[in-house]
Amino acid sequence: MTIDNHKSHLVELGKFLGQFQLEKTEKDDTIKGNARFFEKMQQEIDAAVHYNGWFNKENVIFALQQWSQALTPRNLHLWLTNYTFKPLEEKTVGIVMAGNIPLVGLHDFISVLVCGHKLKIKLSSNDQRLVPLIAEYLKFLDSRYENRILFVEDHLKGFDAVIATGSDNTARYFEHYFKGKPSIIRKNRNSVAIITGEESKEELAVLGEDIFRYYGLGCRNVSKLYVPKNFKFDNFFEAIYSWNDIINQNKYANNYDYNKAVYLMSEFKLLDNGFLMLKEDARFGSPIATLFYEQYEDENDLQLKLKEQEDKIQCIVKNEADKTEVSFGKTQHPELWDYADNVDTIEFLLNL
Repeated sequence: MTIDNHKSHLVELGKFLGQFQLEKTEKDDTIKGNARFFEKMQQEIDAAVHYNGWFNKENVIFALQQWSQALTPRNLHLWLTNYTFKPLEEKTVGIVMAGNIPLVGLHDFISVLVCGHKLKIKLSSNDQRLVPLIAEYLKFLDSRYENRILFVEDHLKGFDAVIATGSDNTARYFEHYFKGKPSIIRKNRNSVAIITGEESKEELAVLGEDIFRYYGLGCRNVSKLYVPKNFKFDNFFEAIYSWNDIINQNKYANNYDYNKAVYLMSEFKLLDNGFLMLKEDARFGSPIATLFYEQYEDENDLQLKLKEQEDKIQCIVKNEADKTEVSFGKTQHPELWDYADNVDTIEFLLNL
């Protein structure tokens, strides 16, 4: 199968996923496979929502839409034109997928296929509905995918390389279990935002998307703010108030109540607006419904500090972002070439 074959199939997949919208889902009879897969996808969206309490319909549809916008001819060309694809020895690549947000492992899935390798996939117990249907859809488009995509329920066996995503704890297990095999093993990372104090309320409001989308469960979600010395949070709280309905989600509310009780019993100083707590803390990874913050005096010194800890940071978010940073509101809109942990997955796969 050529790289052009893969690209054309992924474009069709993008068109298929783009039909599913929150306000009004309409079936497009010109899209390949709709007679067989349209209703199936609607059922799997509903099943994913009922199976995982964190996967509400808005977030599942958001993920599908992001993938639809990513899988365009232009984006696939920009992504893949930087590599030389030539006949290579076919390998079997195992993927251990995370399940913190919908379709979080799809980029690895697609990357292995376009590089001409076979897939063995171990799904997360939290996200078992959508990826298998996408695999079915690709097999419908081209039967040559049939023997290239395999899902396993037990431990991965019979693979030449592995891509595994998990926590710091599971990473230690992965490093031991997959020892001796080429691997990409991803650990905990968090994203941080730098506030200068010059932002308007409208600009700060956009940052709410980076904080609250997927309930803050993704590694690209902002879990910590860096603010100027003596920063007043009034404008920030007012700017993000449009997200206040998040407290009506039971799992989020339970975490809010629990973490607030723990903080109060420990007599920690908090800033609280009724759906988000701010706690001054040097760590990166804040609990659900909590945002850590730290004060700084010199932004150049802060940048040096963050550089020293870049192995713990997924994104640095700023209103006026440079090419190494992400703009407010854009963390959950990554491009195909925005690799997790800044590890080039395609380069890794082409050099197996």
